Amino acid sequence: MAQPRISAYLPPDIDPTKAALAFGRRALPKLNEELQSAELLTQQRALMALCDLVHDPEKVYQAIEIGFLDNLKPLLGHPDNTVRQKTTEVLYLMSMHSVGRQGLIENGVISALTGLLDDPVDICRKNTHQIFDMMAKLPEGAAGVLQAGLIPPLVSKLKTELDEILELVLDTLSNCLRMEVSEALATGAIAVLKEKLTHPSAAIRSKAAQVLLEISSHPEGKLPVCEEEVIPVLVSLLEDTDPAVQASATGALMFALVTPQGRSSAMAAEAIPPLLKLVAEETSKARLNAIKALTLLAELPEGREKLLDHTDTFQECLDDPREVVKRAAQSAIRVIEWKP
Repeated sequence: MAQPRISAYLPPDIDPTKAALAFGRRALPKLNEELQSAELLTQQRALMALCDLVHDPEKVYQAIEIGFLDNLKPLLGHPDNTVRQKTTEVLYLMSMHSVGRQGLIENGVISALTGLLDDPVDICRKNTHQIFDMMAKLPEGAAGVLQAGLIPPLVSKLKTELDEILELVLDTLSNCLRMEVSEALATGAIAVLKEKLTHPSAAIRSKAAQVLLEISSHPEGKLPVCEEEVIPVLVSLLEDTDPAVQASATGALMFALVTPQGRSSAMAAEAIPPLLKLVAEETSKARLNAIKALTLLAELPEGREKLLDHTDTFQECLDDPREVVKRAAQSAIRVIEWKP
């Protein structure tokens, strides 16, 4: 069932057009003072004015230099919904600039945002997760999310969050788990992600498969993916109607097939026919990983036997304009035609 979009509209009694906007370097110091005001309306208007200013990276740099972040962090726990909404919006807009992301990392904003994971206002949570998503795109930002102990609560949020936010959580996890997976494994991430592989949203199916790809790319993640019987579900997604889902599922499957358990499970799930179909599609985003997955299955006697009649499919890949696809196809042919 479709979910309503999260609204960012302000309450009707808040008029952003009445926010006093000064221009130039003197504007920011004035707004910084107003953020510390005891008057709620002054804080709200200052935050709305700041939202307009921080679209400019130069203003972001100035705001960080002046010390805005020290005054914004306490507002994340403010009892007023509008203050929390606009504070998270300011921080999100700042995180869209490289200087802003660096400033947020250095000033401990990631840890300060953890309290908003359970905020009752949808837009506050969405803004928070947009910040985590932007931060995690940087290695030091992903490290900051890991160091803040956010992986267990993010995995937990996969079970309860709105779809619109769920996509952001999956993107954040994908970038963070590229670095380290032990916490995610300990908190049962694979079982939760397996459930999301059958979600009605193609975007969520694709992103869940991408997170599983990151997990299975680590040595300690390969076996748990097999033990949780994820591989049969990934095989079913090879025939998904969405190309992005196919590509993510093929990548996750390819990494899992490195293990004997993975190859055995894939053979039992009859992975070869849908993988061959993806190899045959010249425009398939999954073509390269499908070739690599079949190369791994060809290392099994029964896999090689089934693939011997399909070497022409790999021969056609030698005309692919991508050199990496050509090399993968050549390798696959060698493995399939190998004789003891």
